[in-house]
Amino acid sequence: MPNTHARASILDIAKSIALVNMLAFHAMYDIVYIFGVDAPWFKSLGAFFWQQFICFTFIICSGAVLPLSRKPMRHAATLFGCGCLLTLITYFFMPEEVIHFGILSLLGASAFIAALLLPLLKKLPATPAALVFFALFAVTYNVPRHGYPFRFFYWLGFPREGFYSSDYFALIPWLFLYIFGYFAWRAVMESPARAAVMNIPRVKICEWVSRRSLVIYMLHQPIIYGVLLLLFR
Repeated sequence: MPNTHARASILDIAKSIALVNMLAFHAMYDIVYIFGVDAPWFKSLGAFFWQQFICFTFIICSGAVLPLSRKPMRHAATLFGCGCLLTLITYFFMPEEVIHFGILSLLGASAFIAALLLPLLKKLPATPAALVFFALFAVTYNVPRHGYPFRFFYWLGFPREGFYSSDYFALIPWLFLYIFGYFAWRAVMESPARAAVMNIPRVKICEWVSRRSLVIYMLHQPIIYGVLLLLFR
């Protein structure tokens, strides 16, 4: 049986492209929403699709590489801990841009849940399971995001009226996309396309960026904000 959890260059390339786009998107976000520059196109549907492309890529790739982690629980705890740290930093220093259950918290929680379920997930056929989990994501994608009578269930996807987070990725629907990423990659690795995918040449800069994506994510906003502060002060 082929190794269905092999690491391929395409994942590093995809994560690197998403990371570069994320840096550009967050720079524009700061320019528009923090420094007050008028850029109507950034509030358009096209900018929304840009943001969603970045998120989809990160979440699907994270699900795909889940089985490659030697210590998945420590990996999950690291991601979730970094997410909590961003919540504390924004709560005390940038309350107008506070982050409650942002993408790092989602990735950490999803990695923890998926790691617990991994013995079961491995028994499911990859392609049908991928279709089911993508369908679950699609069905729950437009679940209302406000108006629930619960105070502390925003992490699950049921925030009360008045809830705000500048970066918000609840388990519903995004956990389903994460697990879809796991099954989608398995389906590719079990298909005739495996050889072509695994033969995509390595790109060293993309490997370097991909393996340091968490550090880059944690440092990019202060650096971008500092540079913009110098430009717009």
